[in-house]
Amino acid sequence: MRKAFIAIAAFLVTATLMISLAWPPFYWAFIFIGPVILLGIYDLYQPKHSIVRNYPVLGRLRYLAEDLRPKVYQYFVESDTNGKPFSRLNRSLIYQRAKKENDTIPFGTQLDVYENGYEWLSHSIAAISHHELNEDPRVLVGGPDCAQPYSASILNISAMSFGSLSQNAILSLNGGAFMGNFAHNTGEGGISDYHAAPKGDLIWQIGTGYFGCRNDDGSFNYDAFGIRSKTEQVKMIEIKLSQGAKPGHGGILPAKKVTPEIARIRLVKEGFDVISPPAHSAFSTPLELLAFVKKLRELSGGKPIGFKLCIGRKSEFFAICKAMVETGTYVDFITVDGGEGGTGASPQEFSNAVGMPLREGVAFVYDVLSGFDLKKHIKIIASGKVSSGFDLVKNIALGADLCNSARAMMFALGCIQALECNSNTCPTGVATQDPSLMKGLVVEDKKVRVFNYHRLTVASAVELLGAAGLRHTYQLSRAYINRRIAPNVMQSYMETFPYIPEGSLLNTPYPLRFELGMALSTSSSFAPTDYRVTAIDYAHANSFTDTQQSNN
Repeated sequence: MRKAFIAIAAFLVTATLMISLAWPPFYWAFIFIGPVILLGIYDLYQPKHSIVRNYPVLGRLRYLAEDLRPKVYQYFVESDTNGKPFSRLNRSLIYQRAKKENDTIPFGTQLDVYENGYEWLSHSIAAISHHELNEDPRVLVGGPDCAQPYSASILNISAMSFGSLSQNAILSLNGGAFMGNFAHNTGEGGISDYHAAPKGDLIWQIGTGYFGCRNDDGSFNYDAFGIRSKTEQVKMIEIKLSQGAKPGHGGILPAKKVTPEIARIRLVKEGFDVISPPAHSAFSTPLELLAFVKKLRELSGGKPIGFKLCIGRKSEFFAICKAMVETGTYVDFITVDGGEGGTGASPQEFSNAVGMPLREGVAFVYDVLSGFDLKKHIKIIASGKVSSGFDLVKNIALGADLCNSARAMMFALGCIQALECNSNTCPTGVATQDPSLMKGLVVEDKKVRVFNYHRLTVASAVELLGAAGLRHTYQLSRAYINRRIAPNVMQSYMETFPYIPEGSLLNTPYPLRFELGMALSTSSSFAPTDYRVTAIDYAHANSFTDTQQSNN
């Protein structure tokens, strides 16, 4: 092909010159063939791309095809049910509710109800009309030491920072939260002007970078925290221990992105790389974590303090619970992020192969809290691919009290799942800092769509609650949700995730499937105490049974 290009290029140049001698206006043809020939000559000698080097000009079509592939697949190949991460069925539902269009479907379900993994709700013959139910169920978040408990909606906006999202996206999300009286998590990037301006309720997330409450060396600044946490708009404070999309991974904000505005919001130096380490520097043990929680609660004037995590080593969560029992200091809420959670940018290995999925995470956290008799003090927030009323009901049935949603809220803003969040080229102006793209997102219109989506999704969850014959979300249990696990085998969540007795982890004998976690954990360290556990103990701890037995 290299020789062919040289021959074709020589022929075109020669032919153009000869024709131009007879008819001079034909010289203008060089405007078209000249750039192509020059590009081909560059391709012949550039060292980086083998295909382009061997197939000058034509080889570049490969990169065009790669760029077009996701778009062609989404619009012309994928079915309504097989799109990833969110199917067209999910996306269409969100768009319809955001725009207040007809969200019903004709001719029955498109899902294969005999496929493994299909899930459904057990309804009741004595169903209750949703008109008789509270259309805006609330959950009071705040334990015994909380002076300013917060009445939260069962659906709120999950953590997304200004910087990862555009200013217009943040303004729209918070504006929708203000209209609908639900909460907006700031993400670890701090409280920006765009979070504050619409006056919607905020959950201030504090990550390992301590943005908005840090010293120059990256350590935690208690004075800065005290000032910002006391603002009326901040309703709860969330300490981010890990994130479902990239648990155990820090991050770097490159110097070129640290604008004067970002520097002011995050309390960092303009023009310098900003490091978010993988772990916190303000504490290093479960006991220190709870002392940190207690200090933040005091500085904030008694607002709810909690933490967010994706479950990794189970022993670490046991250790935190042991520390709460020993100290009598409780967090007010725990946000459980599933491994299927989204992010603007994550290493593929972390996104695909690190972190416990949400369903198992919520069930585990609820059971351990219940086993330590702590659940009565602590609310659980489920976060990870929550988009429909059934998602709300499923997570609440597993043990959550309320849910957070990120990507569904982005769809409500107009996100088309272009999968360009990490390239600053988001075509809808949601996940970009490009001013020309941001202009496409009109705040006054999109905030209404966020409000509509929230209201109608909560309403659908309430309708499902009534269909099950229940009046309150706290009446949901794992017995109400069913899942096909084989062609002729169905299990309720109660069977898949059996409950354990309240307080059963306070004294021996422990439920057998929790013995290993209890043996590996200590309140004085996050590190597992493997040296205490033998291979025989590992084999003895059967994770599929709750049979209790005495310790030897």
